[in-house]
Amino acid sequence: MRPLRVVLTLAVFAVAASAQVAEFGANAGWNLLRNSGIGSLSTTNPSPDDVTLKDGFRLGFRLTFNTLNFFGHEVGYAYNRSPWHDSSSNTDAGSAVHQGFYDILVYGAPEGKKIRPFAAGGVQFSNFVFPGYSVTSGGGSTKFGVNYGGGVKVKISPMFLIRFDVRNYMSPKPFGLPAQTGWLKQLEASAGFSFFM
Repeated sequence: MRPLRVVLTLAVFAVAASAQVAEFGANAGWNLLRNSGIGSLSTTNPSPDDVTLKDGFRLGFRLTFNTLNFFGHEVGYAYNRSPWHDSSSNTDAGSAVHQGFYDILVYGAPEGKKIRPFAAGGVQFSNFVFPGYSVTSGGGSTKFGVNYGGGVKVKISPMFLIRFDVRNYMSPKPFGLPAQTGWLKQLEASAGFSFFM
């Protein structure tokens, strides 16, 4: 097991060391949900849409290593506010979704250009927090999924850029509630500001 750990550690450092450009930035936007019925809190006559997740805001950060002229790797974290709506009592309850992701970026323009459109795709985990709990107090449900999308980066100075992203995150629905069907789809629409070197 130890040799595998050493190889993986060296691979991570090799990718970071070979990066031509590293970017670090923050972003904000909206978390728009589709197929957002996550089941029912009732066991008698449950419906897939008894409890739904609502659209909310999104705050996050991204770390990008552009390893080749047209390719990059990106990891990040986002906090999504997605309240629950219980149709049986017509009430809303505050809730959060914590997301971590890894994506490969493919650029439409080489490194050094002022405007760089890109496509992205990868994997993520989403930790859905039950209303009334926090991520540290338990009560969460973690699901793994895939994501894809794209955006554009625009250099505004020799050290800073702005970016606009649209990503679609897909994962199984959380908590295993009765009457669940399909996968949850989260659409990110965000803008960000990054430092690069």
